[in-house]
Amino acid sequence: MASVQERPFADALARLKEVGLRPTRQRLALAKLLFDKGDHHTTAEQLHAAARAADVKVSLATVYNTLHQFKDVGILREVVVEPGRSYFDTNTRPHHHFFHEDDVRLIDIPDEAVELSRLPEPPEGAEISRVEVVIRVGARR
Repeated sequence: MASVQERPFADALARLKEVGLRPTRQRLALAKLLFDKGDHHTTAEQLHAAARAADVKVSLATVYNTLHQFKDVGILREVVVEPGRSYFDTNTRPHHHFFHEDDVRLIDIPDEAVELSRLPEPPEGAEISRVEVVIRVGARR
């Protein structure tokens, strides 16, 4: 049996097949960059830069499309911290975030560390699917 070192894309390939995505060269390369590092947050621009550094030929538009495909099948979560600024999170388990405004980064907060005592009723015909809290923080002054 081949080792992971001999088959560097084996984990990425298995992950894509599990969710029914065709394992194109670009999807495999981006999945490897995303998921081989463990749980973390990235922007499309950061992933694009990492792909270029790894000599993966991929456009920024393809990175965006791939991130949204991964989100749509549930292997990534998108965290919108403000209009036009999204992070993609490889940790899809329920949890929350601190958003450091000074250096624009996210840090995970365990789900059980946030206690919500009351939520509003959802609009008629809708149901709450999940609650995600983003706590904005800055340096002490």
